[in-house]
Amino acid sequence: MTDLVTVRHQKVRKNHIKKRLFFFLLTTVLLMLAVIFAEKICPYDPNAQIFSTLEPPSPAHPAGTDRLGRDMLSRILVGLQTSILSTLTLVAIITVAGTVIGVLCGHLGGMADGVMMRVSDVCLALPGLVFALAIAALLNGGLQNAMIALAVVSWPKYARLARSQTLALESTDYIAAARLAGDTSVQLILRHILPNIAGPILVTATLDMGTMMMELAGLSFLGLGAVPPTAELGNMMSGGRSMLQTYPWVIIGPGIAIFMAVVIFNLLGDTVRDYLDPRNSHSQ
Repeated sequence: MTDLVTVRHQKVRKNHIKKRLFFFLLTTVLLMLAVIFAEKICPYDPNAQIFSTLEPPSPAHPAGTDRLGRDMLSRILVGLQTSILSTLTLVAIITVAGTVIGVLCGHLGGMADGVMMRVSDVCLALPGLVFALAIAALLNGGLQNAMIALAVVSWPKYARLARSQTLALESTDYIAAARLAGDTSVQLILRHILPNIAGPILVTATLDMGTMMMELAGLSFLGLGAVPPTAELGNMMSGGRSMLQTYPWVIIGPGIAIFMAVVIFNLLGDTVRDYLDPRNSHSQ
């Protein structure tokens, strides 16, 4: 009886997770469609300074206008596009770079492994955002330099994860059998190692989306990321921070956009983690 109750509970949990995954995937797809077609769905030109300055939200301007007479809703949509596409690019870069380094270090070992892991130790020992601020400042700011700064401080997490997963796989019987069958290192990595470590890497990358977006926005807010007139949520909040009490919509609108995007990505990451959890068997 206890086993039947446990099986039933597992099935209910599995179905619940699947429904959550579908919902958050759909939400993410809708968000990405809004990002991709942001310039087409903008009600006005996001850079056009043709309206009254600092108009409060109204039917004509649902998010108001800024101090230069630009429509805030249009700038929020384009700023969301800039922020999310930059974040996706950044996460893709650090995921690929960190995974490649980690797999090679774990599979090949030797001096290269020791050197790269000591470099990663140094990066992990420093406060990440402070280190990124220093690098971005040395590179004179800008969105691309902010992405480079965050990439420098963020890749070790993926390298460490990929290396630990690779070392665990190296001791398994099927890897030994593949070696005896004559597989080269490239074949072992592509056929056996990468497919088996893709799950944890994917979950980490998905969960990192919200964090990277916040950190990019933070660098822009501090003047070390995207610079005007580029519409980006962080620098839009920075430009309106002095008007929070008098014209709050100038900063609240971009803040809500960041909040919603980060929540969507975090919830998607949590659900993907639950779905890929080995304890949640997908067998019927």
